[in-house]
Amino acid sequence: SEKELLSCKSIVPFTIPKLHKGKSWYVDFFAYDPAKDGLRRKKYMLNRYKSNKERETMAAIIITNLYQRLLAGWNPFTQGKRTRQYTELSVVLDRYENYITGSVQKGVLKGKTANDYLSRLRKLKKFLSETGTVGIKYVYQFDKMVLMDFLDYLMFDNEVSAATRNNYRTWLSTLCTWMKERMYINENPVESIHMLREGEKFREALPAAALKRLGNYLKSSNPPFYLACLMEYYTFIRPNELRYIKIGDISIKEQTVFVSPEVSKNRKGQYVALNDVLIREMIRQHIFDYPSGEYLFGEDIRPGSSQIYVNRFRLEWKKTRLALRFPETYQFYSLK
Repeated sequence: SEKELLSCKSIVPFTIPKLHKGKSWYVDFFAYDPAKDGLRRKKYMLNRYKSNKERETMAAIIITNLYQRLLAGWNPFTQGKRTRQYTELSVVLDRYENYITGSVQKGVLKGKTANDYLSRLRKLKKFLSETGTVGIKYVYQFDKMVLMDFLDYLMFDNEVSAATRNNYRTWLSTLCTWMKERMYINENPVESIHMLREGEKFREALPAAALKRLGNYLKSSNPPFYLACLMEYYTFIRPNELRYIKIGDISIKEQTVFVSPEVSKNRKGQYVALNDVLIREMIRQHIFDYPSGEYLFGEDIRPGSSQIYVNRFRLEWKKTRLALRFPETYQFYSLK
């Protein structure tokens, strides 16, 4: 079965092509698909041949040719892509880090420039590891969509300025140029990502009417995210800091939530007041029924032992913004 084949993909790179007869005649086999990280089926239909004899003849030719090509190392799922493009992205990024370090030692790069590049690289690696759902494994998957998600993460989850975002965009372009020159990717995807004007308006506050629509919509359709929006609106806690708050950080008696110095942007621990609206909503959602060690916003936005992904608030906001037809300038952090 396919399940059994998938379980032995590390041993069997392909199966022997085989003829199938019935309502449809076809030759099929399984081969390892790097993008899937498993065996994938490939079929060659024979119904266009009229007689059974002709189908059997063509099947014999196809099977012989396919088998010889497979033995020689041919793979139908990597055609048109260089082998290097199936290098794991983590390996490529490590090689880039070594390249930067070596460039300093050889005097090609100044130490300050290298430190700046390596700092941005650490930020990118953190984003990739914490996002989880991006699903990137191979370097060819490092495309414009991933890069835009990273730049949005910097702006809307980390509150960097347009100038800082542009500096990251410039660095990403140098990284992708390095990848392209070494044949890891075909094109530099950063070239189609525009620079922002310094001071360009990308976020504006929601007016009262929009806030009312938002509250009415989320309270019934998505209560966990409704609570996240209330937290953002009333407490001014940054989205990235919200991810680290645990049930035990919240005091019903004092009506406060503690933001630890380890996650606070200014590296200072602080108690933030919670008003009656927030406390009542937490009780309505049974927040305090969960263990104190669980995150207020877990993987599915509800309390859980695993922290919410780094860009989940922003992605959830995007779905909400599209549903309510809000302009792009209405961002999750606009609630702060």
